[in-house]
Amino acid sequence: MSDVSQTHASLAPSSAQKFRQRFLPFLVFGAILLLIPMTDPSRTMYALMHQMAIYIVFALAYNMLLGKGGMLSFGHAVYFGFGGYLCMHAMNWIDDGGVWGAFPTFFLPVLGFVGGAVSAVVIGSFSTKRSGTTFAMISLGVAELIFAGAFMFDSLFGGEQGISGDRMNGPEVFGLSMGPQSDIYWFMAFWTILSVIAMYAFTRTPLGRLSEAVRDNPQRVEFIGYNPQRVRWLVFSISGGFAGLAGGMSAVNYEIFTPEALSLIPSGFVLIMAYVGGITYFAGPIMGAVLLTYMSSMMSDFTEAWLLYLGLMFVLIVMYAPRGIAGIVFGFWDGIRGANSAELLRKWSVQLLGCLLMLIGLIILVEVSVRWSNGWGEAFEPFGLHFTHADIVTWIAIFVPIVAGGYVLRLATREKEEMPA
Repeated sequence: MSDVSQTHASLAPSSAQKFRQRFLPFLVFGAILLLIPMTDPSRTMYALMHQMAIYIVFALAYNMLLGKGGMLSFGHAVYFGFGGYLCMHAMNWIDDGGVWGAFPTFFLPVLGFVGGAVSAVVIGSFSTKRSGTTFAMISLGVAELIFAGAFMFDSLFGGEQGISGDRMNGPEVFGLSMGPQSDIYWFMAFWTILSVIAMYAFTRTPLGRLSEAVRDNPQRVEFIGYNPQRVRWLVFSISGGFAGLAGGMSAVNYEIFTPEALSLIPSGFVLIMAYVGGITYFAGPIMGAVLLTYMSSMMSDFTEAWLLYLGLMFVLIVMYAPRGIAGIVFGFWDGIRGANSAELLRKWSVQLLGCLLMLIGLIILVEVSVRWSNGWGEAFEPFGLHFTHADIVTWIAIFVPIVAGGYVLRLATREKEEMPA
């Protein structure tokens, strides 16, 4: 008996591991948020940080479905939108005075959570009766239905122009007038940290554990006395609530909400964020939200083909790195701390070299093609070089790195297969 208990004790994570895995990431995350204002960021940087905060909460909420519950949804922006629209109406009610005049704008995301959760409770009552492909198709149909209805009910959704408001109404909280970008930053930081902690805490609850069990084996969950459909419904409702909270953050940040927030575009975008970041890790959607928000906001200033790069990145991660960016990062960290760290670093360096070579050729091909297809006669000129579609040097610069990179990757793969077990 003592041997068994000692074996179980040895399998349990140590106090240092618990701190490193469960608490240290939150401390680092909070420290980064506190240090950002000290760098005196520009308005553009503030706007980017605010957008990242919204998508971090939205992506984590979505991953409660996909990563933890195994429910692929094509319409989770519906709950983001319902939460945002409720907050926009509440913002105008605060402006009108009366009972709502005493409600602080700072706490509007609470209403967003309520709006998203209530709508998810109603829609989830029938959609979660099915799982897998059927659930995904139901979510797609509901999203199209709600998006079409947004243009029919102007009093609720404001038609094509949406609903706008003024976030500076209502009493101040923590001395924030909710006007300057710096005030909105602290608003975003507060709700982002609170949401991240709350969603992580949910993963440690019995319901969070049950959602993973339903994802992996719903028959066994039913055998031990739990209703898989009820578990999916509860998780779906909570996920919709946090999506609505993100919608409330967006409403306060932009002071306008349009039916586009209910469309398939944000639903698909948050799916890509979660999957690219890594749905098997809690931090994965955070990484995906930061990366894709930066790409959509900043990379579009450098190239018209940023969506093509995004699509290629998504396909490559699905094919070759299904655990996402978080899987790559944590795998690298575990590798360099292992016994064969030198060999792994050499192998990864070779693979990285092959990927970079192929990426160089691909970027030249895409950028030259975009400029040629536009018919403007522009040349792609990175680092003072001059590439046009009619120059033979351009095609050499395209195919030589691609072929060389493919050969290097093939050698690395062959070496891996020939390594002794």
